[in-house]
Amino acid sequence: MLDLLGLLQARHHWRGDDLAQRLGVSDRTLRRDIERLRHLGYPVQATRGLDGGYQLGPGGRLPPLLLSAGEAVAAAIGLRSAASQPIAGIAEDAMSALLKITQLLPPMQRGEAEAIAAAVNGPDSHADDVPLDTLITIARSSRDHERLRFGYRTHAGTAGERHVDPHHVVPLARRWYLVAWDLDRDDWRTFRLDRITKPQPTGRHFDPRTLPAPDPATYVTRSIAAIPTTHHVDVIVEAPLQAVQEVLGPWGTATPEGPDTTRIQMDTDALSWPVMFLAALSARIHHAEPAELRALLAQLAEHFRAAT
Repeated sequence: MLDLLGLLQARHHWRGDDLAQRLGVSDRTLRRDIERLRHLGYPVQATRGLDGGYQLGPGGRLPPLLLSAGEAVAAAIGLRSAASQPIAGIAEDAMSALLKITQLLPPMQRGEAEAIAAAVNGPDSHADDVPLDTLITIARSSRDHERLRFGYRTHAGTAGERHVDPHHVVPLARRWYLVAWDLDRDDWRTFRLDRITKPQPTGRHFDPRTLPAPDPATYVTRSIAAIPTTHHVDVIVEAPLQAVQEVLGPWGTATPEGPDTTRIQMDTDALSWPVMFLAALSARIHHAEPAELRALLAQLAEHFRAAT
């Protein structure tokens, strides 16, 4: 029974013959076990037709822990935060657990999770820019290989509709990105989730393509780096390479210039980004280009002097 529950939680929808094959039982045994689950209070829903099968509906108890509604809300909030943290290996497991819990939450508890997450994260957090239902819908479609339609607003402000084969949801530097094959453009694309509106699964499934990168996070980083920008920043700081890389993350390149000096290069539309990184490093600056960056640093230095 736990194996059956685990499979129903691992994927949004199962064909009956696929479930029976995975469990090594007959169709009759599967139907009997489904009825047992329903008798125990698990909302297993059946659908008919070409893509008919079984799925675990919302509002059921959460096996095998049998969490209360309040505990499930708390777990969803914590997992959502964990999935966006820069801890190696945790994002994938946190997202998988988040999908399992939220697909069983009734609408009222989903609303509670959304409201509390926004309050806990605070107004400066990028994580609360994405509604929980949007995140879950896109992540589930990526996991289940189900095509999506959604509205999208580009960096330039142009709005339109996209039709994609979603590949993966990537949390990176406190933002969420979708890596997907754009069916209208016949190419890979990266979408920011906070610019996506009304994602709608189409009910059509697809065979996943091979991503042109070692992993989804690498693809997103490369995509961001390839976006045309206004300023090329070149800075040399008195700090070791490892310390610079910890602050810089994926938003630029750091190369050693000496034992205790590092060169930072990045392309950006807003010079406030390199200023923020330099402030976080709190290191002596030996070289800074372009001239607009030096002018901004001088202006900010005057403001800080006046404040002290």
